[in-house]
Order: sequence, then structure tokens, then C-alpha cells
Amino acid sequence: MTERTEGPAGMLLAERPEPVPAINDVLVEVHAAGYVPTEVGWPSTWTDRAGRDRAPSILGHELAGVVAALGYGTTGLTIGQRVFGISDWHRDGTLAEHVAVESRNLAPLPGDVDFAVGASLPISGLTAWQGLFDHGRLASGQTVLAHGAAGAVGAMVVQLAREAGAYVIATGRAADRSKALELGANDFVDLDSDTLEDVGGVDLVFDVIGGAIQERSAALIRPGGTLVSVTGPAAARPTEGRSIDFVVESIPAQLEQIVQRVRDGRLQTNIGDIAPLDDAVAALNPTERRRGKTIIQIDPSRARRA
Repeated sequence: MTERTEGPAGMLLAERPEPVPAINDVLVEVHAAGYVPTEVGWPSTWTDRAGRDRAPSILGHELAGVVAALGYGTTGLTIGQRVFGISDWHRDGTLAEHVAVESRNLAPLPGDVDFAVGASLPISGLTAWQGLFDHGRLASGQTVLAHGAAGAVGAMVVQLAREAGAYVIATGRAADRSKALELGANDFVDLDSDTLEDVGGVDLVFDVIGGAIQERSAALIRPGGTLVSVTGPAAARPTEGRSIDFVVESIPAQLEQIVQRVRDGRLQTNIGDIAPLDDAVAALNPTERRRGKTIIQIDPSRARRA
């Protein structure tokens, strides 16, 4: 990306120097990468931690790949090890053949988990995990209202909440009903035609929409309940509950919990499309609505041929 004002349409493929791992970094040979559509609007995409301009910027912050080199002082990971995780928000991202990442942001990727699956998990899985358990304090027997249940984050929210013993009410469009129920939702609300208020009281709302839906949802929260939002500071607050907005963190111990659930069948990934790096611009600028996360697959031999 070269210009913030161009939005996603400003993406282009370009040659960039291979990054050099700093102290406590690893250089990862990327095999698969994920992307969040709102990245082009994040201040961190365009400036470093000191506020200095860093365009042109490489997008993407989810990755799965192999450690290719270690920075000075790096411990805990080894060259040739399979890893996955989230790269730093203020540094060049993962839609590239190589990326430099702080080693503390990465977890081992088991050999029986495909790289594309690994790249689909970090932001979606950790957002759901941290929102439900760290911030929402979800307990068995509670009721969860999960917005956007067929999306990348929502699909994880539904599954993790059900596994924790919650009653899950999923929301979305009519076409999302079967997917949400397949993922384990107990009930489904079509936001285009059903009345949201008919769900009654809930203990936790996981909001990925914001706006009017967030305001209406806040009114449904029972005393002591929580509105968890990832859309920015919440404008709505429950009358007798908490309202929390958060930014996901890369926590390796949680990544390991999440990937183990994928391995033993308790958690399904929500990959909508897989495309090669050469087709990334078109894949990340779809002309129609896609369900699930788009993953960009990178052939390691491409970098070696260059």
C-alpha cells in the first residue's frame, strides 16, 4: 500500500528488500497469511510507534510459516521450526515472502496442521478467546449474543462459547443461518427481518458491528453482564453491566489452546477462499460478499527463485 486515501484498491504487488530481524526477532519464511479488511484505516498501518510515516506499507498481520533466521538474543524458537501468530501492528506485515516478527508473538505450529489453517487462526481465534474469557468472563450456563456469527471472528465466538457451556444466540443475514447453526449456535436472529429485542436478556454480547446494533444490544444485557466490542470505544453501555472494547494480543499459550482444539475437532476454521500471492490484490478486493476469511498462500520456492 502506498496511499492511505486509496483504500484497499490501492494494493499492488511490488519488490521490497528482505527484512532484517532485530533483537529478539525471528525472520519467518511465510507460507500463508491472513488480512483484516479494516487494516487500511488503522493509523498503525501508516506510522511507526514514534508516529513517523512508514508508507509504503506491507499489509497483513496473521501468518504461518517457518523460522528462517534468528535475531540477536532470540531464544525459544529454532531455525526450521513451524510457527504461527500475529505480527506487530506498527511494522510491515505478512503479505510477503518473509516477515520479521518478535519471537514472543509466535507459537509452534504442529506438523499436522496446514499452513493455511494456521494463518486463519491468530486474529480470529484470539479475538474470540480474549473477548469471551479474558474480558467477558464467560461462565457455563450463561447466554451469549454473538453478532456476525458466520464471519471469521463470529464463527470462533459461537464455537468457543458453546464449548464453554453457554447458550449461544447467533446473528447475521438470512443466508448465514445454516452456517451459524452448523457451528453450534442454539438460535439465530436474522438482523434484516427478525426483531433483535425478542431474544430477551443475555449475559454477554460479542459485538463486531457497532452503531445502532450495538446500542440495541446493550439494552439486552442483564445486570452484571458485559458488552464486548472490537469496533472501537463503545458508544452504548449496559444500564447495570460493563462495556469493554479491546485490541487483540498475540499470546502464544492461547494460540496453543486454539490450535489444539482444531487438531482434535472441537473447533472448525472459517476459511472462505485461498489464493496465491500473485492473485492477492484481486482476492482481497472481492466484487461480491464472501463468507469466511481469505488466506493468501505463498510458495516458498518463489522467494528462492528470485
